Amino acid sequence: MADIKIYSAVVCPYAHRTRLVLQEKGIDFDLIEIDLQNKPEGFTKVSPYGKVPAITHGENRIWESAVINEYLDEVFPNPPLLPSNPIAKAQARIWIDFANTRLVPAFSTLLRSPDFQKQEEAKQELYKHLEFIENEGLGKLSGDGPYWFGESISLVDFTFFPWFERWPALKHYRGFGIPAEFTRLKQWKHALKERESVQAIAHSKEFYIERYAKFAAPVPVAA
Repeated sequence: MADIKIYSAVVCPYAHRTRLVLQEKGIDFDLIEIDLQNKPEGFTKVSPYGKVPAITHGENRIWESAVINEYLDEVFPNPPLLPSNPIAKAQARIWIDFANTRLVPAFSTLLRSPDFQKQEEAKQELYKHLEFIENEGLGKLSGDGPYWFGESISLVDFTFFPWFERWPALKHYRGFGIPAEFTRLKQWKHALKERESVQAIAHSKEFYIERYAKFAAPVPVAA
């Protein structure tokens, strides 16, 4: 039995983040799939928020994906997934926060809102966030390398990628693909998709289109 147990849900992008880190580091773990619509009794003893992911490591429990991932990077330091340089590490944490507080809410609003006007506003907001990633993130930090910080993959890459693997659902239900002008972003997504750790737990676009049907209310007809 592995020391690490991860409580996950296959459709959850937050849990996807932590599973990617576990795969990348080659950490042995037990996967416990949680039905978020029918959570097992006692689950909040592991995850007090009642959310996934959560992990147990021996007698310890940790929850919240960004916190879990930094914990795993410290306890299992090879390969390192955060820069050692203090300013680069700070930049990594800024981008992880950007994913959590800006990109993800806009993605979720666009997918889930039944209100046409809110969808249009979310599209504009999401476009601005992608533009910021293209220019301020990948354009300035990745150099000639394929990943956020160049040649070395990091927690930032794994923080963002689950939403980009799910992007076909956004395109299918809301008609919002990744704009062609964001070439660095498209190259980055392709590089991640080719990575062994990503492929090991990847799902098809059809999988997400089917799974996200219940989250995406029908597109209202504009007046």
